[in-house]
Amino acid sequence: MEFTDVVAGREAVRKFDGRKPTDEQLAQILEAGRLAPTAYNKQPQRVYVLESDEALGKMDAVHPCRYGAPVVLLVCGDRAVTPDLDGIPTAMVDASIAATHMLLAAYNTGVDSVWAGVFKVEETKKIFGLPDSMIPVCFIDLGFRSPEYKGNPQHTKRNPLETMVTRL
Repeated sequence: MEFTDVVAGREAVRKFDGRKPTDEQLAQILEAGRLAPTAYNKQPQRVYVLESDEALGKMDAVHPCRYGAPVVLLVCGDRAVTPDLDGIPTAMVDASIAATHMLLAAYNTGVDSVWAGVFKVEETKKIFGLPDSMIPVCFIDLGFRSPEYKGNPQHTKRNPLETMVTRL
């Protein structure tokens, strides 16, 4: 698939049919996260694959947006691995870049996804037993779109490029 088709076609799916991605699809998605660029090439991104009923139940306890996904990635950045710059944890930025790569790779492999941001950070760290240095950045729900899910009509609505870009 052409890169521009991947970028334009990928959308947040908010209802899954319960089918799991294949091991090969999951491996390609995770590899995209591994290959993501990071500050100083420190590679602080950490991904927890949630697929057991117990792990998915923990996700459900801290976030209401699983939408029936059979596999969820908990994407984190480890502050112990990379420095902060001007008070901004580069681990968090790096984990976000890795998450974006994985979302695009999911679409490219035929897997639907949605980014669900982590809002209960401390509760998420506690329930998953994450070390203090770990910053949970997002959950990525993975699976296949339910036939009932018709998509979000806002998906293709975009502001003009001029509202985003300023040339100096």
